[in-house]
Amino acid sequence: MISCRSKFLHDLATSAVGCGMALMFVLGAIGTARGADQASDRPNIVFILADDLGYGELGCYGQQKIRTPHIDSLARDGMTFLHHYTGAPVCAPARCTLMTGQHLGHAQIRGNRDSGNGRIYPGQWPITDDVVTVAEVLKQAGYTTGAFGKWGLGPSNTSGSPIKQGFDRFFGYNCQRNAHSYYPTFLDSNEKEVTINPYPIPGHDRKPDGEVVADDYRSKTYAPDRILSEAIRFLDQNKKRPFFLYLPFVEPHVSMQPPQRWIDEYPTQWDEEHGPYRGENGYLPHPRPRAAYAAMISDLDEHVGQILQRLEQHGLSDNTIVVFTSDNGPTHGSRNPEFHVGGAACTFFDSNRGLRGWKGSCYEGGIRIPCVVRWPGHVGAGTKNSEPTYFPDWFPTLTSIAGGKLPTSQTIDGVDLNPVLRGEALSGRDQPLIWDFSGYGGIAAVRDGRWKAVRRGVSGTQPSAWELYDLSVDETESNDLSAQHPDVVDRLEKQFVANRTTEPDFPNGQYDPSGS
Repeated sequence: MISCRSKFLHDLATSAVGCGMALMFVLGAIGTARGADQASDRPNIVFILADDLGYGELGCYGQQKIRTPHIDSLARDGMTFLHHYTGAPVCAPARCTLMTGQHLGHAQIRGNRDSGNGRIYPGQWPITDDVVTVAEVLKQAGYTTGAFGKWGLGPSNTSGSPIKQGFDRFFGYNCQRNAHSYYPTFLDSNEKEVTINPYPIPGHDRKPDGEVVADDYRSKTYAPDRILSEAIRFLDQNKKRPFFLYLPFVEPHVSMQPPQRWIDEYPTQWDEEHGPYRGENGYLPHPRPRAAYAAMISDLDEHVGQILQRLEQHGLSDNTIVVFTSDNGPTHGSRNPEFHVGGAACTFFDSNRGLRGWKGSCYEGGIRIPCVVRWPGHVGAGTKNSEPTYFPDWFPTLTSIAGGKLPTSQTIDGVDLNPVLRGEALSGRDQPLIWDFSGYGGIAAVRDGRWKAVRRGVSGTQPSAWELYDLSVDETESNDLSAQHPDVVDRLEKQFVANRTTEPDFPNGQYDPSGS
């Protein structure tokens, strides 16, 4: 079907038969109009990435204490993924697998390594010019691209800068260290630093004695609100053309500095038992750590709601695919067992929903993450998917949706999830899901169907033996079956080795002996 404008031009052309150049001009205009119509029919893409949000921290995944109405509405209107995985158990490598479509056996970034440029906020180890990102593919396909939030794949003015990797616009935290504070000195706007707080709050402090006051750790400009405003401006400016809006929001990663109005929404009784968090597990103190942690997630949810509202305001909801997920599992425990890192109340909220492990782990609690997708007319409302899927899959999926072309210069480890989104069976997966994480002592994991193998300590000279779990009956990974099924362990390890390359910047002592 052509638009009213196209029909007008068609009628005009018909009446102009014999008018030579006028006819050629009008027919050319018809083609231009039809091309514009086709471009406008291509769906917009909004990809929202939370930071350290656990599998059990949303209402749509069973959370009873924390309010997340907007994300829950996405689940009601779309698909909830029950076995979706990040590509890595910590920030930077997870983002690398998402942007490049490569699992950790092939990705350039396999850990949270700084660039080493000598600055207080150096930025993370950069991906190179050789890497093709999904943003570059979508830009080539005619999409305007913007990223707003936390990047973590290379400092400004390097090959890893988001501006050098396919994004027309970036605003947020380039360096993950800077993102430890929600009231930093500056945020990055494209490749320049913009001061937002003349009196910034460092992300780390302790208060061993005396009253802990939340306002002592607040300043003028709350970075998530400023990032959101820039994202909405991008959406407003590009509402009439196809866009890729990547929103790697920073909440609920500690430090805990949420708005007081959200803290006041949650019961004071939650924090009466243990009292304030004094910074003993790192990051900043807080007088009401349980309420503050819930507040961070509710504030994140509200920001999601504002993006959804803006899409609706512009009449874009029906032609936009919205993906919401997290970069890894919830933050892990630390010195004071009453709190997790930064005072996060992950045990109190059952943040990993009973799964084993936390952030930094390749057990289910560290890598299985919430994921909901809304795409009216394509994804059924209230549907669920139990197929094992993970971050590398989004590269081919979004490329297919945009009508782009996959790069031939790099291995793409993911598969197109469009059949799954339509409610059909997953197809095209001929290799297992792979994790090859060099941090936290080194962790390897492989999932193939119901079987999952995990091996710890692989960055050293004495790794543990492979463990084996049947996730179809043991989601908590409590029953190691490696002794009963050595053939399965052997098969999975061979698949792991066959599906990885050496990465000298992130050596694996067991599988890259020269790098140990």
